[in-house]
Amino acid sequence: MLISPAFAQAAGTAAASGGSLTSMIVQLLLIFAIFYLLLIRPQQKRLKEHEARLKAIKRGDRVLTGGGIYAKIVEAKENEDELKAEIANGITITISRATVRDVLDNEK
Repeated sequence: MLISPAFAQAAGTAAASGGSLTSMIVQLLLIFAIFYLLLIRPQQKRLKEHEARLKAIKRGDRVLTGGGIYAKIVEAKENEDELKAEIANGITITISRATVRDVLDNEK
């Protein structure tokens, strides 16, 4: 009705000859490179920084656990996974180093 058959056939052949396999592979590689630079690499950097902070926890540091508990580290041995933390006066708990979400500033 509105589109002539000749015009519809010309549009179909132009879309079918779109591009070669090489250009499609180049586009996919470009998309992956952008994805890596914008998402994967920064996430790996943050993960390494977080692991370094966890390894550097020492006595007297204030931490926030994964369960949302604020605590002060009472005992931290360098090569052990367990930390002893004081959550209130006289109440000490043992936590895993991996459950520490963040190491807070001591000024708070």
